This record gives sequence, structure tokens and C-alpha cells, in this order.
Amino acid sequence: MKNGVLMKSDAVSLRGGWNVEYNYAVGQVGQRFFQALKQGMIIAPKCPACGLVMLPPRAFCERCFVPVKEWVKVASAGTIQAFTIVPVKFESLPDPPYAIAFVLLDGADTALVNFVKNIDLSDLKKAAEKMAIGTRVKVVFKKRRKGSINDFHYELLDI
Repeated sequence: MKNGVLMKSDAVSLRGGWNVEYNYAVGQVGQRFFQALKQGMIIAPKCPACGLVMLPPRAFCERCFVPVKEWVKVASAGTIQAFTIVPVKFESLPDPPYAIAFVLLDGADTALVNFVKNIDLSDLKKAAEKMAIGTRVKVVFKKRRKGSINDFHYELLDI
């Protein structure tokens, strides 16, 4: 401590970590969404009051707080709203580097996150320039699907 100020060398830290496995009940809304993914489609609930189309799906409109019953199919292309390139290893995730993007799919009003896979990540600065906000992407489904968010990923268009 110097003049009453805690110095970096005085700081105490504890090393720790979490390894948490869990089962998450997806409910009727999630079940319907994941069943559609298994069929190679992305569907989203649409608010009966304001028309908001929500991904990830929700049982109630996030604006109006009314129950949502109608579902619509959204397009298999959209626009990057935010992204990150992950350069470090996280348990249960791919070996780095890998890219993740929040994408506003055409026909939806909220963005859905997933991996971006057809981009060269050997130069992170160039990769980030290619993934700029506003970049168009398409949804690519796996041939064998399980009804999981991992049944699809995004790929950049026009690279």
C-alpha cells in the first residue's frame, strides 16, 4: 500500500473455475423450435399484438408481454448484428480460434447466435473485417440433424 492506495503487488487473488453440467427444460416453445431445426427449418413465434418475430423463441412477447401462439418460418439468410472471434480454449467448445455471430435473419426482429464457419481465421484482423456488422450470411444445416442449436451454422455470403 502506498499513500493509502492498494498497489497491484498487494492484491490478493484466488484461482478457481466452474465445471457445471445441467439439463435445461426447453418447454413447449423450445421443443417446437428444436423440432423445426431437426426438419431443416428455422421458425419463430410472432406476437399477435405488435407483430414482433422473436429469435430465440419466447412464449411471451418481450415488448407487449402477451402470450404468443402463431409461428412463422424465417429466411435462411440474414445480417450480422454483432460478432466475436474467440482466440482461447473454453471447455466443451471448439478449438480456437472460432467465430460466433448474432444474426438478424430475414423475417425476424431479433438476432440469433451461432458459429460462423466458412471464414479463414489465420489473420484475425482480416477475419474481423470480413465479419463486419451488416455482412450477409446464410444458414447451413447439417445433413444429419438432432433437433439442437448445433444443427446449423452461418456462412458468409460473397467471400
